[in-house]
Amino acid sequence: MPTKPSIPKGSLLAIGGHEQREAANEASTAHEKSADFILQRFVDELGGKRTVVIIPTASEEADEAAQDYIEAFTALGVEHLEVLNIQSRAQANSAEAVDTINRADGVLFTGGDQLRLTALLGGTAVLARLGERYLHEPIIIAGTSAGAAAMSTPMIYQGRNDAGFLKDEIHITTGLQLLRDVAIDTHFVKRGRIVRMAQIIATNPGCIGLGLEEDTAVLITKGREVEVLGNGIVVLLDGHDCTGNTIYDIAPGEVFSIRDLRLHLLAKGQHFTLPGWGF
Repeated sequence: MPTKPSIPKGSLLAIGGHEQREAANEASTAHEKSADFILQRFVDELGGKRTVVIIPTASEEADEAAQDYIEAFTALGVEHLEVLNIQSRAQANSAEAVDTINRADGVLFTGGDQLRLTALLGGTAVLARLGERYLHEPIIIAGTSAGAAAMSTPMIYQGRNDAGFLKDEIHITTGLQLLRDVAIDTHFVKRGRIVRMAQIIATNPGCIGLGLEEDTAVLITKGREVEVLGNGIVVLLDGHDCTGNTIYDIAPGEVFSIRDLRLHLLAKGQHFTLPGWGF
């Protein structure tokens, strides 16, 4: 029998992108004031500790991406901010980079290209240390857009928004493996990505698909307990009981089919538990 993995003591915050970065002011409308401010929740989860490390590696404009979050977190009262702009695997294996991770109470991966994250961080000392701390310490690790998509395994890294119904239109690889057997896609409703997610689930119905709309997030604790945050919707696609799956039996370029997928649409404040262990 396989050994049951330890329950992580850390938490994950996967954000669908384009999250609001300023709290509502007195002139805001009632709707704006009632908004679930995702970055405030990130800060709240830090507790009394306030050291946040921003990793803008996924972005082609890393300095600008980091500065946006420096300003946002400074406005939220975070006193200690560091930027870890990893641009080589040698840097990701350096003692200095690992020390930066050791100082963090929270880590945020910015948006950009998730393949840059996995290519630069996969198998490195920085990622290993981050994984250790996630398992054994109450650190919070957040990612927005590409930073969220990279958290999971499998990870989508290529495929047009309107693609997905032809076999092999969507490309996947191993993500950062903080969350396993879950595929995360972002900007989900705005960019019409449900069919490409369905193909990912068809390739392995043991995975759960999490589609995060913009300014929407999921907070994952204990490796599997999920809370929906933000102002949009989370689409959960479950293929555990699917039938009529043809993905394995057709040639590349042919249209796949799958039946009996379970679809859930969840708004802020709702909770669910990932099947299995989820990590």
